[in-house]
Amino acid sequence: QVQLVESGGGLVQPGGSLRLSCAASGSIISIHAMVWYRRAPGKERELVAAITSGGNTNYADSVKDRFTISRDNDKNTVYLQMNSLKLEDTAVYYCNADGVKFYSGTSYGYGMDYWGKGTLVTVSS
Repeated sequence: QVQLVESGGGLVQPGGSLRLSCAASGSIISIHAMVWYRRAPGKERELVAAITSGGNTNYADSVKDRFTISRDNDKNTVYLQMNSLKLEDTAVYYCNADGVKFYSGTSYGYGMDYWGKGTLVTVSS
């Protein structure tokens, strides 16, 4: 069973910074891509940033040059450093893991599209 748990959300003033973490647990052997999404009030979910096991990254235009995604493959953890936060960054941030190879105890498995429950980021003065 693969589980993702996000942490690090909270209340921050405009211009401030937060660092989100997402730890994947289970008998994980490797994770191809780890992705941060967010859903703002009244809006659809959007991709924020993604990183592959090889370190290739992708960002939404709205967060380029402000957010940085990184990961620790040994810890199966992905981070999102958010700087220069704006009011419009307020959202629930979700972690997604795609292409997960794991060991079930008797055999190897491969799963797609695992989600955490989200962490709330509120940017407000």
